[in-house]
Amino acid sequence: MAQRLHLVFGGELVDPTKSVFKDVDDIHIVGMFPDYQSAYDAWKAEAQRTVDNAHMRYFIAHIHRLRDEAAEASSTEELG
Repeated sequence: MAQRLHLVFGGELVDPTKSVFKDVDDIHIVGMFPDYQSAYDAWKAEAQRTVDNAHMRYFIAHIHRLRDEAAEASSTEELG
């Protein structure tokens, strides 16, 4: 069974209607999680902790979707 890794991260956005970080050097990496439920729990905790800042957003990235061993390599992978 393949791992389904999820990354939870967030930070302050330039505009709350867009997903552009104000300062990428200040992105908060919450952590990597082995399943969606634990990632969701971590995301929810951070979102609730920062609820008073309308510009603060947290995201769940589905890391397992970035790499599919059965798919052909991308052109950038073939360069390296």
